[in-house]
Amino acid sequence: MALSAKSEPENTYLSEAEYLVTEPDSKVRREYINGHIYAMAGGSANHNILTLNIASEFRNHLKGKPCTTFMSDIKVPLKVASGNNYVYPDVLVDCSKIEGKSYFSNLPLLIVEVLSKSTRKRDLTTKLLRYINLPSLLEYVVVEQDFVQIQIFRKKTDWKDEFYFLGDSITFESIALMLSVSDIYDRVENEDMDEFRQGIVVFDQPENDG
Repeated sequence: MALSAKSEPENTYLSEAEYLVTEPDSKVRREYINGHIYAMAGGSANHNILTLNIASEFRNHLKGKPCTTFMSDIKVPLKVASGNNYVYPDVLVDCSKIEGKSYFSNLPLLIVEVLSKSTRKRDLTTKLLRYINLPSLLEYVVVEQDFVQIQIFRKKTDWKDEFYFLGDSITFESIALMLSVSDIYDRVENEDMDEFRQGIVVFDQPENDG
């Protein structure tokens, strides 16, 4: 989800308690990171399509199972020295029992973020470092929208990232689901997908020299 600090007064600072009290009545969802609030701006069509494609596949696969898929309205508390940060992942899977009136996922198993220009740095630095310290998290997935590339960090490999491209299939090991990259990008419009649909080229992982 795209973020924008500009919708709040410059240098806006809230305590964790103030954020939690004011967030339910806020007209827009706001992430809370290191004392600062970031309003959630609307995402592009590509962003929404990718998020929905992934969430739909997860939801269908998990039907009848104890795990639940959520989209961008459930906060994840991230422990920091001063207390907690709070973020809204684009897609998450939680296999614990979350009460119907709850706004929080405390035990996410799998988190997906679709990158935007405004979120790229934060998703790959601040959020990455916070996410991989969640005891429950097994996989963190980062999806590009302007070109075809999916980056996955897995706990079992000490969070070493792996990249996937058109022509690849991905196994989301935490929920035992395999999806093709092309299915994830179904209906997305960017140069890579336009060429793929025309049969011009299929992108694979670059070969290692030597």
